[in-house]
Amino acid sequence: MKARWSLLTVLGLGCSLLLAADWPQWRGPERTGVSEETGLLQQWPEGGPKLLWQAKDMGYGYSTPAVVGDRLYLLSNEGENEFVQARQVQDGKQLWSTPIGKVGHPDQKPPYPGARSTPTVDGDALYALGSDGDLVCLDLESGKPRWSKNVRTEYGGQYGEWAYSESPLIDGDVLVCTPGGREATLVALDKTDGKLIWKCPVSFGNEPTEAAYASIMVMEVDGVRQYVQFLNKAVVGVETKSGKLLWQYERTAEGSPANIPTPVVREGYVYTAASRSGGGLVQVSAANGAAKAEEVYFKPDLPKNIGGSVLVGDYLYGTTSQSVMCVEFTTGEVKWQQRVPQAASSVCYADGCLYLHSEAGEVSLVKATPEGYQELGRFTPAEGPDRGSSKAWAYPVVANGRLYIRDLGSLWCYDIRAQSAE
Repeated sequence: MKARWSLLTVLGLGCSLLLAADWPQWRGPERTGVSEETGLLQQWPEGGPKLLWQAKDMGYGYSTPAVVGDRLYLLSNEGENEFVQARQVQDGKQLWSTPIGKVGHPDQKPPYPGARSTPTVDGDALYALGSDGDLVCLDLESGKPRWSKNVRTEYGGQYGEWAYSESPLIDGDVLVCTPGGREATLVALDKTDGKLIWKCPVSFGNEPTEAAYASIMVMEVDGVRQYVQFLNKAVVGVETKSGKLLWQYERTAEGSPANIPTPVVREGYVYTAASRSGGGLVQVSAANGAAKAEEVYFKPDLPKNIGGSVLVGDYLYGTTSQSVMCVEFTTGEVKWQQRVPQAASSVCYADGCLYLHSEAGEVSLVKATPEGYQELGRFTPAEGPDRGSSKAWAYPVVANGRLYIRDLGSLWCYDIRAQSAE
């Protein structure tokens, strides 16, 4: 899905041109955690960038917003009831709210039940997957349902201990998601009416096949277009046209109870990681109809936190529980590793900088360079929630000159445009 681009010409001496971009789905326009925005602050003042508003009535959950034009959209829950809501970008005021189902597996252990998925905006429609498997298509303007189904009941889906967290992919006219289970592990649906196009069964012997918690990426190798997904026992590649299973790689899933980070893909390379195993890169080939994935490297101490990684140029940036790291993507060589307090973070990139939202709630700005760790600002959003045993797991979002930080029932919106500071 392509983002809508707009150029905002800022008048005034010394002000720069801002290239602004929507953030219409999980991890941005291309699902990579990378924004093409420019004209953003390169250093934060003490206390962080300017706060435009904070909304404390978001409802519970870990969903990050999708931002398109003057609206943002996200999933939340109140008690056991999940809903999708639309809000104004200007002030965070709610425009509509649509219930979609119940919270999945509320008796999970450790107990973090709640809404998790990020909505996907495509044209005049919104698609969302509730934590119990309720897949919906809503009218973007009104929030009224166009179609819905439960992927557990319809396809025999099987989620993991912490229910569904995946954000659905829209690929042209097709919606792709991961019910889990042995019979329809991945499915492709007609996005207009939800009708089944194909289903892909994946089996791991006597082990269960669960959906895990990552979201699907798309790549093309040797002329074969495929969906890449990180399941509970392996990362797999599936042909987009037929749903045929092409390859699988198990090492980064070994010993992991929760495979969460979305795969990082580029030009036939796939990086996956999990906190109990490590990070690994495979090179996928599909020549002459024989697809395979060959391990390039695997190391236990590469970026593997649940907050994911971003690929900027030739370098992968991410975190472990103790460090922020820069790694050469195709070799696994660590360029730098900086121990910082509360290092484990979710991450996105824009205009030369990494935006890190730590599990403890801190937000930091770090220069994206292989030359070394350069912190450009750090702050903790004011009036944060009482998380109990939970953590600040929502990913940061950069859209149209603003930074959005979600933490359970609160959402903060900051102005990060350079010209605003000037």
